Amino acid sequence: MLTKTHPPMWQFSEIPAIEESTFNKVLERFYDLGISGLTRENIQNSLDGKNPENSEPVIVTIKTGKVHQANIPGIEEIKGRIACLQGRNSYTKETIAHMQETIKKLENDQYVDYISFEDANTKGLKGAKNGQSDSKEDTWGIYAYNKGVHFEENDSEVEKARGGSHGIGKIASNAASELHMMYFANCDAEGNQHLGGTVQLVEHKYHSNYYRNTGYFTKVEETGLHKTKFYPFENTFDEVFSKKTRGLKIIIPFLREQFNNEKEIIKTICDSFFIAILQQKLIVLVNDHRIDHETIEKYVLNSEYYKQEYADMKENYTPWYYKTYQENEPMNIDISSIKETYHFKLYFNYDENMTRGRVAVVRTIGMKIEDKKVTGYATRPFNAVLIPDSATEDVFLKSLENESHTELSCDHIKDQKEQRNAKRFINNMSKVIGKIIDEAIRSQNPTDGAMDTKDILYVVENQFKKDLEKEVSTVKLAQGKKPKTIVKVASLDKKAKQIRTEKQNKGSKPPKEKEHKQQLKKSKDVQGEENKARFSTTPNIVQRAIARNSEYVQFDFSRSPEMKNETVCDVTMTIIDGMGEEYPNEFKINKNYDNIVDMNTGATCKVENNLIKDVQIDAGCAKLKMKLKDGFNRALKFVYYVEV
Repeated sequence: MLTKTHPPMWQFSEIPAIEESTFNKVLERFYDLGISGLTRENIQNSLDGKNPENSEPVIVTIKTGKVHQANIPGIEEIKGRIACLQGRNSYTKETIAHMQETIKKLENDQYVDYISFEDANTKGLKGAKNGQSDSKEDTWGIYAYNKGVHFEENDSEVEKARGGSHGIGKIASNAASELHMMYFANCDAEGNQHLGGTVQLVEHKYHSNYYRNTGYFTKVEETGLHKTKFYPFENTFDEVFSKKTRGLKIIIPFLREQFNNEKEIIKTICDSFFIAILQQKLIVLVNDHRIDHETIEKYVLNSEYYKQEYADMKENYTPWYYKTYQENEPMNIDISSIKETYHFKLYFNYDENMTRGRVAVVRTIGMKIEDKKVTGYATRPFNAVLIPDSATEDVFLKSLENESHTELSCDHIKDQKEQRNAKRFINNMSKVIGKIIDEAIRSQNPTDGAMDTKDILYVVENQFKKDLEKEVSTVKLAQGKKPKTIVKVASLDKKAKQIRTEKQNKGSKPPKEKEHKQQLKKSKDVQGEENKARFSTTPNIVQRAIARNSEYVQFDFSRSPEMKNETVCDVTMTIIDGMGEEYPNEFKINKNYDNIVDMNTGATCKVENNLIKDVQIDAGCAKLKMKLKDGFNRALKFVYYVEV
């Protein structure tokens, strides 16, 4: 007696032989992005699918929980195929072993974790009844059965504003499942309810036949001689998989443990969509939490979710962006590519308490693309939010997004002219915003001293000379009958000078440690003429410039009679404010610089007792290159002291 078999619920296309033995590479990419990549992709898809006939915000409901394995449609078929998978390299072997182990572990536990994303005030997918269709109007067929393709709106303005374009984001949901499977439930404008799904395996042999890596949760019907066509199942499945109101619902069973984190889901929503929420384009419900324009503040400004102290904000800047957007009026800025000039609104805040400078680049749908570092200003104390002025700017930004919508880049653009055009725009973005930052620094830190306009160089004003003389001991040098006062502490004894001169001329090794310590001690303890000479630099001696992550300082002693015969010196620095007041113990060299290089010799300088030691003087000049540490405040001004 023959037993009646049910038609399969998962469809894999047959192939003559296995040719590709790897998982889809996009899976690994979205797996690495974690819960943030999953949440961004699905909320972005919901915003893209907004119903233009409905003025209400898009509502996305995210639920996490457990579902009984028996209620997961077609699960036994997938388990059977996974049992047959074979890996042919270390990565696929490891992944397949993990999938098989997951199934084995769940033999005694019938409930598995899941997450779902359900939207409202959206259009949903059209044309499900037409199944596998070539029509651009049938969005069900595009979403359900086509990889690397996304539906394009007939309304060009709506299409420009949409977030997606690469057509690979759908696989983000598969990456979040231990078994690489996901389902999507749809309710269209007529109230038709259908369920589809995909699973990502490797090409495999199953019941003596070979199959492709992608499986579709769907029915297959014959349409003619040796021809078949996919049609979706009507949705009569468990409540977890149901969608009874217009829109789309994503269901991911066998949810990976690291993706099952309510707090991180909420943070991702705030990080990526704070503008959409504040502009009342989006409301998100996460289990018992509601995030809208009125409640988002209690998450963003909550220390349970985000670090609130400026010094602690080194990776996530959402609280800064929130305050910048809420508390500042936008300024209009223009950024040009080779071909065109684009217009943006920039919400800008300069605050010297900040330790990092970042710009949130946001699309018109309200989704942040990236925390952009402005070239040369990553450690400046500012924060900004950049939003396109119109669809023209938005579509250009869209063309610069990488596949995961997390960065502006020109690397993926194949046409060389277009790539150069994009690169020019990205570079000019840094230049334009950099000028705004410079202006803010000048406004917040007015300079009373002389300024080299080419290099932003600080020099000591002559008007502070008397104040400095009060702070620095002086020595009287006799010139005829009338002594002359210079800003100098004693002079180096002849013996010490002789040691240093011999060291330079002979290229000898440094003195033994014991002798060196005695010399330093003598320098500190012995008063009068046996101390080192200390000079405070004057306006025509020192120049300072900061480029990228390095600071350059040059001392020109060629016109200084006191330094005429010196070949080596020690350097230290003291913070000075706009009024000329010094703060001698505030600045620690080792805490602000990773290393200091003597540009005359190429050697790394030692720092002892907050002194940069043994800086060589060549042709009357000493030159230093100092690598800045993260958090260095580039707005600081200094007076430099040179000891010989």
